[in-house]
Amino acid sequence: MPEKTSERRKANPTLKLAMCGVMAALIFVATYFVKLPMAMTNGYVHLGDGFILLAASLLGWAAVPAAAVGSMLADLMGGYTMYLLPTFLIKGAVAAVAVLALRGRHEWLRVLGLIIAEAVMVGGYFVAEWLPLGYGLNAATLGLLGNAMQGLSGVVVGLLLIPLLKRVKL
Repeated sequence: MPEKTSERRKANPTLKLAMCGVMAALIFVATYFVKLPMAMTNGYVHLGDGFILLAASLLGWAAVPAAAVGSMLADLMGGYTMYLLPTFLIKGAVAAVAVLALRGRHEWLRVLGLIIAEAVMVGGYFVAEWLPLGYGLNAATLGLLGNAMQGLSGVVVGLLLIPLLKRVKL
């Protein structure tokens, strides 16, 4: 029976699009509403990255636009307009790396891949803050700690949510 449900879900592009929209909304909510401001940086730690990793697990490649749009909308609504394009690109890249990572055969490879996905986020924001946004090397370096905490929380939340929701029969 689960095979038929899975096949039906893959064959139904409308359902896939709806799930993409739902995950974008969940990523937005987890990013925008559930956050801890960082005093030493201009940013905050949030639960959105865990939902990006969950989306990668549930949706495959459809998680890329969900992550990019959901995260970018949180920056737009939060007043971080200078981060719109970097966030769109970086969070989409995180989802893409996570999709590839979750295809691994061994559990430890999947976990390592999720850590690498979050390292893409840390490195992406470092480069964005240093070069295009012009904050300078010192400010970008200061953001590394907050972004690393963000990435670690994303991996932990993702590793908790993925097995829970994989058991849910859709």
